[in-house]
Amino acid sequence: MLSSVYQFGIRLTTISLACMDKDMVNTLISEVLCLSPRLTRTLAHILHHKTKGNQLFFCQLMISLSRDGLLRPSLSRRRWEWDEDKIQSRKLPDDVAKFITGNISRLSNRVQTALSVLSCFGASAKISLLEALETKLGMSLIDSMEKALAEGVLDKINGSYSFGHDRMQEAAFNMMKPEERCRFHYKYGIALHACTLESHDDAILFTASNQFNRGGPQAVEDGEKFALIANLNFMAGNKAMEMSDFRAAYDYFDNGISFLRKGHWQRDYNLSLKLFVAAAECAMFIGNAVSLRYLSEQVLSFGNSFEDKLEVLYITISALASVDTHKATEKAISILSKLGEEFSTFYSESDNIKLIEHTKMMLGKYTDESLLNHKLMEDPSKIMAMKFLARLELMTAYTRPSWQPIVTIKMVRISISHGMSPKSPIGFTYYGMLLTKLGDIRDGCRYAKIGRKLLDRPGAKEVAGGGISIGKS
Repeated sequence: MLSSVYQFGIRLTTISLACMDKDMVNTLISEVLCLSPRLTRTLAHILHHKTKGNQLFFCQLMISLSRDGLLRPSLSRRRWEWDEDKIQSRKLPDDVAKFITGNISRLSNRVQTALSVLSCFGASAKISLLEALETKLGMSLIDSMEKALAEGVLDKINGSYSFGHDRMQEAAFNMMKPEERCRFHYKYGIALHACTLESHDDAILFTASNQFNRGGPQAVEDGEKFALIANLNFMAGNKAMEMSDFRAAYDYFDNGISFLRKGHWQRDYNLSLKLFVAAAECAMFIGNAVSLRYLSEQVLSFGNSFEDKLEVLYITISALASVDTHKATEKAISILSKLGEEFSTFYSESDNIKLIEHTKMMLGKYTDESLLNHKLMEDPSKIMAMKFLARLELMTAYTRPSWQPIVTIKMVRISISHGMSPKSPIGFTYYGMLLTKLGDIRDGCRYAKIGRKLLDRPGAKEVAGGGISIGKS
């Protein structure tokens, strides 16, 4: 896990905890029992010998000795006392995990079952989630968690039950037979899916998806549930994208695809299309070129129409632009021609001036308010054309500078003729910048401001960064 964190360039400080020596163990026991170090030295030597100074092992052994009466308070002497001979003769396993497992196995079957449930969710789980799960499964979880808490197996922090150490979680998880673990994950996923329909809680949505994904497709007992789980992963992936966690989003989309059955392009076409397109977009964001190539090829091979392939074509061109801008430009122009947006082979400076002046006259009919309240674009092909034009706007600055004014004017004209799209702010901001370069500073500033104000319209937030940076340049 640490190696993956280092890959992102995150600076970490590593703190290595060495095992305690005899003096440290003695100091710890002395402070815990409120006795002089001279009185606890013999006990400290025994416990250090048995635990080798391992902090986790030491804490668990102290709890075990207290529970078994070998370390107990004396009312007559008003201090702690212990039986050194019995502690000395007590046999302990060499492995800390075995010792912890032994402690857990002393608990009642109901508490052990509850701990196994908790272990399926990792090191900790919110109490609210366990309460919801308790209701759906019809089993006692919270009461059992409290008993485990009293035994020192669990901690209760910030509204969550958590294992005191990852070895405890591992021990509780290993109490389940390996062949049964997938089935339990699936069972808990089904229970939590019902909760997502009732509460619309994003945290439960993520947790339900994670349970299904840990169980895997092999755990699904009802064939009708494959599409349901795939769609749940799609929903979780979208939520992760809203939080800009593209790596997590990719994992959800990828897991969703794994739950699609053979022949899914015919059986569940719409679900397959949106999962593959979303996964391809995330693959581009995280720089996974191999997955992007595979996912885009699947959509291009099985998409029913050119329109269904447009999103993945846009994604692949966006990825290509960072490697070969000239090739990406040519592909974008080719796709735009299929969308009805043709370009001439050559544009002279006089051609550009004429188009700019004609567009300026066309916009002269509109006030700022009428432009800001202009109708929304509804034609899907024009919406996609605006996406490709916005991408082309950035690329032509490097590949065909003389074309950039033409791209800008096309974006403005389409916005006026067909309505404002999420990409319209970029078109108006570039248009304002274009007028400013030609010396018309007043109108240039006007349209740049309109472009920035258009960012407040529905769906425009996705281009907010680009619109604001252009407007300030």
